[in-house]
Amino acid sequence: MQGGWFVGDFQPTAFKTKKFEVGYKIHKKGELWPKHYHRKAIEINCLVKGKMRLNQTTLKEGDIFVIEPGEAARPKFLEECCLIVIKVPSRPKDKYAVV
Repeated sequence: MQGGWFVGDFQPTAFKTKKFEVGYKIHKKGELWPKHYHRKAIEINCLVKGKMRLNQTTLKEGDIFVIEPGEAARPKFLEECCLIVIKVPSRPKDKYAVV
């Protein structure tokens, strides 16, 4: 699947639905993403492996965190990280950079 996403309203997908998205995401140590937010989707995350910072919070293996619609997030991966990500609803273009 593309970018680790395997359920949602996009192609290719293992299961097509507009209700939610599921992804298994792998991020390299040192990876820093631009600050962004989602207008419609709530994002539920489980950090399966690794250590990361999200805004001012350090997260470790086993932590679960939720990003609400409109909440800006800036993840930085302190170690290689593996996450399970669920977004509700599935809105593939619902990601906006904070400038």
